[in-house]
Amino acid sequence: MAEHTASSDVRTRIVSVVAGVVGWAGLLIAVVLVAHVLLTVGGANPANSITTTVASWADRLALGFRDLFTPEDPKLRVLINYGIAAVFWLIVRSLVVKLVRRLG
Repeated sequence: MAEHTASSDVRTRIVSVVAGVVGWAGLLIAVVLVAHVLLTVGGANPANSITTTVASWADRLALGFRDLFTPEDPKLRVLINYGIAAVFWLIVRSLVVKLVRRLG
């Protein structure tokens, strides 16, 4: 019985760590996307290394949302598309964390 409890404790810890990593990763993705929105809408210098780095990461993380809507205003385009991508990642994060905990 003690072996079963030890095995169960290890499994619980592993599930907790995996859920934590997934949760933080999903949150980090959403933060990058929101940072890109804030830098763009706020009028940050597009040649600045921070702005270009965040934009590069955001472009990769936005998936198919990057050009989902195409309003004339480029700031509005970024706000809508990257904002939707951030919400998408927060939803995915939540679902995957719940799934990991349920399977664990």
